[in-house]
Amino acid sequence: MTECTSLQFVSPFAFEAMQKVDVVRLASLSDPELRLLLPCLVRMALCAPADQSQSWAQDKKLILRLLSGVEAVNSIVALLSVDFHALEQDASKEQQLRHKLGGGSGESILVSQLQHGLTLEFEHSDSPRRLRLVLSELLAIMNKVSESNGEFFFKSSELFESPVYLEEAADVLCILQAELPSLLPIVDVAEALLHVRNGAWFLCLLVANVPDSFNEVCRGLIKNGERQDEESLGGRRRTDALRFLCKMNPSQALKVRGMVVEECHLPGLGVALTLDHTKNEACEDGVSDLVCFVSGLLLGTNAKVRTWFGTFIRNGQQRKRETSSSVLWQMRRQLLLELMGILPTVRSTRIVEEADVEMEPNVSVYSGLKEEHVVKASALLRLYCALMGIAGLKPTEEEAEQLLQLMTSRPPATPAGVRFVSLSFCMLLAFSTLVSTPEQEQLMVVWLSWMIKEEAYFESTSGVSASFGEMLLLVAMYFHSNQLSAIIDLVCSTLGMKIVIKPSSLSRMKTIFTQEIFTEQVVTAHAVRVPVTSNLSANITGFLPIHCIYQLLRSRSFTKHKVSIKDWIYKQLCETSTPLHPQLLPLIDVYINSILTPASKSNPEATNQPVTEQEILNIFQEVIGGDNIRLNQRFSITAQLLVLYYILSYEEALLANTKTLAAMQRKPKSYSSSLMDQIPIKFLIRQAQGLQQELGGLHSALLRLLATNYPHLCIVDDWICEEEITGTDALLRRMLLTNNAKNHSPKQLQEAFSAVPVSHTQVMQIIEHLTLLSASELIPYAEVLTSNMNQLLNSGVPRRILQTVNKLWMVLNTVMPRRLWVMTVNALQPSIKFVRQQKYTQNDLMIDPLIVLRCDQRVHRCPPLMDITLHMLNGYLLASKAYLSAHLKETAEQDRPSQNNTIGLVGQTDAPEVTREELKNALLAAQDSAAVQILLEICLPTEEEKAKGVNPDSLLRNVQSVITTSTPNKEIEEGEDNLLCNLREVQCLICCLLHQMYIADPNIAKLVHFQGYPCELLPLTVAGIPSMHICLDFIPELIAQPELEKQIFAIQLLSHLCIQYALPKSLSVARLAVNVMGTLLTVLTQAKRYAFFMPTLPSLVSFCRAFPPLYEDIMSLLIQIGQVCASDVATQTRDIDPIITRLQQIKEKPSGWSRICKDSSYKNGSRDTGSMDPDVQLCHCIESTIIEIINMSVSGI
Repeated sequence: MTECTSLQFVSPFAFEAMQKVDVVRLASLSDPELRLLLPCLVRMALCAPADQSQSWAQDKKLILRLLSGVEAVNSIVALLSVDFHALEQDASKEQQLRHKLGGGSGESILVSQLQHGLTLEFEHSDSPRRLRLVLSELLAIMNKVSESNGEFFFKSSELFESPVYLEEAADVLCILQAELPSLLPIVDVAEALLHVRNGAWFLCLLVANVPDSFNEVCRGLIKNGERQDEESLGGRRRTDALRFLCKMNPSQALKVRGMVVEECHLPGLGVALTLDHTKNEACEDGVSDLVCFVSGLLLGTNAKVRTWFGTFIRNGQQRKRETSSSVLWQMRRQLLLELMGILPTVRSTRIVEEADVEMEPNVSVYSGLKEEHVVKASALLRLYCALMGIAGLKPTEEEAEQLLQLMTSRPPATPAGVRFVSLSFCMLLAFSTLVSTPEQEQLMVVWLSWMIKEEAYFESTSGVSASFGEMLLLVAMYFHSNQLSAIIDLVCSTLGMKIVIKPSSLSRMKTIFTQEIFTEQVVTAHAVRVPVTSNLSANITGFLPIHCIYQLLRSRSFTKHKVSIKDWIYKQLCETSTPLHPQLLPLIDVYINSILTPASKSNPEATNQPVTEQEILNIFQEVIGGDNIRLNQRFSITAQLLVLYYILSYEEALLANTKTLAAMQRKPKSYSSSLMDQIPIKFLIRQAQGLQQELGGLHSALLRLLATNYPHLCIVDDWICEEEITGTDALLRRMLLTNNAKNHSPKQLQEAFSAVPVSHTQVMQIIEHLTLLSASELIPYAEVLTSNMNQLLNSGVPRRILQTVNKLWMVLNTVMPRRLWVMTVNALQPSIKFVRQQKYTQNDLMIDPLIVLRCDQRVHRCPPLMDITLHMLNGYLLASKAYLSAHLKETAEQDRPSQNNTIGLVGQTDAPEVTREELKNALLAAQDSAAVQILLEICLPTEEEKAKGVNPDSLLRNVQSVITTSTPNKEIEEGEDNLLCNLREVQCLICCLLHQMYIADPNIAKLVHFQGYPCELLPLTVAGIPSMHICLDFIPELIAQPELEKQIFAIQLLSHLCIQYALPKSLSVARLAVNVMGTLLTVLTQAKRYAFFMPTLPSLVSFCRAFPPLYEDIMSLLIQIGQVCASDVATQTRDIDPIITRLQQIKEKPSGWSRICKDSSYKNGSRDTGSMDPDVQLCHCIESTIIEIINMSVSGI
């Protein structure tokens, strides 16, 4: 709005005085300034005020005095004397008329036919007519605006253009809007004024006389504005009007700018207001408001705002009218001036000759960037990156020249300087077009060389771990491996914005890096010399040496150029802390791969060296000793866990690649079992469990490796026990910890154990105190506790001591299981005079887990120690499986003569792989079944226990006594008495372990029952092992075996299972067993018939008890057996045994059964057993079986 430049606007001082009604300030205004505010002041003086205070009365007098000397006041007073009600009615009628006539310029109710032009009519008219003239003209413009549908138009109006009557017209406009606010909303009036000449001046006067409407007017104008204001005349006029308003009220300029961004309209206005604000604040050293504002728009999280402003930049570049009047041109010019203002010197791109540099080696020809300008320079670089990368700004030659000057300047060695160099480097990569001439390219090369040279100095001086040197190395490695997408991601990550970079634009930079600055050998040699990051953790962000080493390991650069990286990785692992840096685990994985896999097939020796065993032991030295674990630790728990992860991953990868390595005739070194035995794996895993949040995925990765390679350290019972030990109850117990408990030393505990034969009090007191200690604090007492376990087997040791020792052992098992197991097995060996006890090692016990059961026989009747023994047995059985699987993989493609000596496998060197796997499975099955058989044998009472009346069937008798209501009370009491013994408790512990083994591998249950065991144990195993129901699956197969003993065992087992599990499946198997018995009756000889039916006939009673529907079939079978036996007896003797007659009576007269059953001779069990004939004895057995079945059916089940 250049037409308004000659007019006088309301000054910020005057507007503020009007806002605050500061009469003193108003009085100080000049007459021209006061003239603009007269409409409001006159109304203020004449209208009745709402404020009736004394202070306002005094201010009002001052205002009247102020107005008394102004001649124009009289005309305004005359305007206020008009009947505005009638005027409003006429205006409403005129609007209705115009609406009816379609907006045509027909009859006007407000103004009759004009005799002269509008200006002359205004001059000759009185106040009421002037009001009508202005109102009529204003309403016409407002109607046209509402009908234009957003299209801008310019309305020529004499009334608003004549410089002579501008002030009078402004007075009328202000009075009309103030008196008729419903007819003339101020926002609509403001919108209409944009379409006339001098509209901005009228608008400012209108708002100045109604200062409270400033925000309302600005928001309305912005909301109705264009999305791109520089594109149209209307947009530019709207922007100019709002700029005039903000100049009048500069304190609200930034708020108006916020409205612009909020509505995403008029971007040029936002930039213009920022430029005005930047000029006013005149900040030199800090980041200017313009840089902050534009950066916020382009780099903010609001994609809508970013797109809107980016369109403004692109459209502004496309216009031919790129002159100084353009807001975009003004913005670019201001940014360029700011950029040039912080450059060290205005220098050309001419490179100083090397001779000149050598003459004065201590003087740099490049001026450094001032420290106070570094942050501003970084902000400018990011802004230009956003303008070019996001908004598509194409820099001019001057801008490109100055940007290159700034990027290649040399900042001081501060954290901000490091950040500036990183940004400059990434900007060079992102916008390589900034370097267009050979001189500029040489300047860039010199600057990159300076970066390489000064990197160490910057890192040491600035104190920043993530320096730009690592970024240089990383980019060089990416260029060598042609990973251009990784470079693009790196650039975008450093700049903090997602910009489009074409890989083809990096071709020249790739040539410079790979051929002139960083050859691959230089990169590799330099990377090893880079110091490790001290206390590396996830809190240290940016690009670190570890990123560079990781990329070099991936590209196999170290092995290719024969550079050892082992020491660097070991040092970095030692210099770690929580929270875990995410690059550490990938680094270890790729390092392990570089150890095992050669860089090329042509050179199989091109591999990295593994970490030595001594270096590993040094890291675990504090925890291996067990004393003062938490005091003065040299290495952090993070370092120890990472090295543990390295060892486990290395061993797993070594086994997985055995065939490949054998084909390449390579055998990398495997870590010795003695080293693994010394590492407290379980203790470290427990520490990691409490740090899961800080260790990221390390804890889960370690658990995966343990489950694969050390299953005996992942027993479910141990995890449950750990929850109890580390839970709330343990915390409450530790609150009871006294100084006495802390003062007990292992030596005092040893002395107390030595006094056990005499007194139990001291050892009881000490071990009770030890239960209050944590698991790690108990480690020093482990050896004393285990070495004295054999003393606890003597008679007279209180049960409480045994239970407390068991509890302490379980606590120690959570932190040092493998070492504890070895000490316990050696301590519980049987003490034989004149025989030296063998000291078993961890390896011995993994090869032969049954060594655990070769303990002192007294352990078998000591439940607390038996519980420990079973725990160790379960662990070593699992360990043996993992050991044999690993051994099989290790020797997969090598000579196998050592197998016979190592694990007792009998195989041939030319045996196929599947045979070796089968042999391993057979060995494991034999091992497990042997353990089960030994444990079942332990459940049998000894001769001494039998002499004392211990019944092996106590468990079954207890169950049956609950089910059978007819059992005498005396028998129940005897059964309960038998249950309260050590044998019963040991049986329960063994049954629990066997249940776990059967569930883990049902084939073990099948193998054990095909082998068979004493039938006296059947009541115990069926009732005590819940998983025995799986035997129903293979009993038909067991019955089908040709051996008579297995058939007998199967039927006896089935009889107990039917009682315990009366299921449909049990019924079908029982019916099969009855049919098999009937079939065998026809094929067995007399001797075999006696051997088969004598032990199996009692099982038929159990079948009938469980399944009454089998009653008919079983009775028929019994009679059939009796007939066969009777026939054999009849052919051998003349005197028919009375039993034959009875059996025939039973067959011919079934109704006579009840009479036979009631015979007292049968009730008393009297039999004619004088005959030793097998058939006669079998007949007696059949008779007693029938009678027992009948008695059972009569008494009721």
